[in-house]
Amino acid sequence: MPRKDALIDLLLAKKMVTQAQVDKAGEEMKKTGLPIEKTLETMGYLRKEDIINVMSESTKTAYVDIKDYIIDPETINLIPESIARKYIILPLFKVGDTLTIATANPRDIIALDDIKLKTKIPVLEPVLAAEEAIRRAIDQYYAVKGDIDEILRGMDSLAASSPDQMDDAKTLEKASEEVPVVKLVNHIITQAIKDKASDIHVEPEEKLVRIRLRIDGIMRETMTLPKNLRTLIASRIKILAKMDISESRKPQDGRIELKFQNKEIDLRVSTFPTIHGENIVARILDKTSVIFGLADMGFSKKDLADFERLIRMPYGIVLVTGPTGSGKTTTLYAALTAVNSIEKNIITVEDPVEYQIPLIRQTQVNPKAGLTFATGLRSILRQDPDIVMVGEVRDKETADIAVQASLTGHLVLSTLHTNDAPSAVTRLVDMGVEPFLVSSSLIGVIAQRLVRVICKGCKEKYVPEPELLRELKIKKDAVFHKGKGCDDCKHTGYLGRIGIFEFMRMSDEIRKLILQKASSDDIRDAAVKDGMRTLRDDGLDKAARGITTIEEVVRVTD
Repeated sequence: MPRKDALIDLLLAKKMVTQAQVDKAGEEMKKTGLPIEKTLETMGYLRKEDIINVMSESTKTAYVDIKDYIIDPETINLIPESIARKYIILPLFKVGDTLTIATANPRDIIALDDIKLKTKIPVLEPVLAAEEAIRRAIDQYYAVKGDIDEILRGMDSLAASSPDQMDDAKTLEKASEEVPVVKLVNHIITQAIKDKASDIHVEPEEKLVRIRLRIDGIMRETMTLPKNLRTLIASRIKILAKMDISESRKPQDGRIELKFQNKEIDLRVSTFPTIHGENIVARILDKTSVIFGLADMGFSKKDLADFERLIRMPYGIVLVTGPTGSGKTTTLYAALTAVNSIEKNIITVEDPVEYQIPLIRQTQVNPKAGLTFATGLRSILRQDPDIVMVGEVRDKETADIAVQASLTGHLVLSTLHTNDAPSAVTRLVDMGVEPFLVSSSLIGVIAQRLVRVICKGCKEKYVPEPELLRELKIKKDAVFHKGKGCDDCKHTGYLGRIGIFEFMRMSDEIRKLILQKASSDDIRDAAVKDGMRTLRDDGLDKAARGITTIEEVVRVTD
């Protein structure tokens, strides 16, 4: 009989095995040398799931499903393949001096000590994973090593089999799970996350497949691949996103949840059929990202103070406007975080829920189930909210309910797709909302864009083109800065983004113009006269302060 330990005690206490079975397994252990838990499994006394659950409880080690992880190649290189295979362990991520590894046997202290000795890693943090899953991952991550060229060489035989002719879904799925394909798709996703991209674009063309990333709002090509890989790449991504890989003629939407460097990452995947194959776009959402505070958004002191006053009003509508990708949702999250407290009941309906905020009840639209912004907002009002956030006002029904909610004592925050703040008024009227209701309910509108920030590592003074200075009515001797380009910013001269804003406060004059169905131009003139700074003015102020360039301001405000 094997020595008593916490695992055996727990198995017996839970009556998952009998003492007689443990004794028999102990005798078998002497012949095979296998651990007691593996012996109990091979003898048919325990299931794999039972062992994992009890092992986790007995060792107080968290269980992870490593198929949800995408591991940085730099992390993989911390543990030699020979050690990974010898001890059946897999490095997952490194934080500071601590490397977290997946192991099927966290009780093997000798193995952990040997790994630390041979790798010179000060601290190992084991987590529990299924042995079969670790072995598959070792094959996946270590079998094809090196750069993208080596990965592509490993795909040559697969590409030669003409995957575009694979009509059988099972055949296509099997090919898409081959190590080189998995490695290539992992490389694309890993690179995108490390580069802080917001979107991954996989674009099939006549003679190639182009991979582009949207970084700081700008599309950048990262690689081109042979055209005969398009089906394998698309199928692998669709498998991860739980899409139908046999359907390539219709658009599909899916979602990939994964972990990278101890971060929880969501990829919202969309496919779209083109004449050269399926175009794929994946929006990257880092659920563990810190939500910006309002003070970090880029508001001027006056705009920040006025906006904070608005979002603490007991009722009314506050709109944030701008095109897709202009940071509207980030502004709303920052606003909700600023007013969030135990005394407030805050409820949201979003598409999608990008970040989870404690205390706030958040839901996601589901048109197939009949949950739209309008139906969600109507239901929310029966939940006794103080503050409601609606992801977007898309139609008259949503607008009408939002107006009524604001007039009955609720603060409503939402977004609208307009180019500037005054146009939000005319958009609501065009939707069919009565002007007197818009005038009574709307308390403020913010239009915004995101401009790229000059890289601090290569920032230098420069003189813009004289023609541009004349066009913007800027003095010739004004001092401006730009980024020269360095490794930190990948030689773009920019690193990160910040908002520029146009904040329209409601005044008696603007309310009067709304009632008169005045044009957005008339409303803009009144707002500027009342102190509103336009998007371009706010951007040029940031350029004068050395935060961005005037070329960048012109790019996003033209």
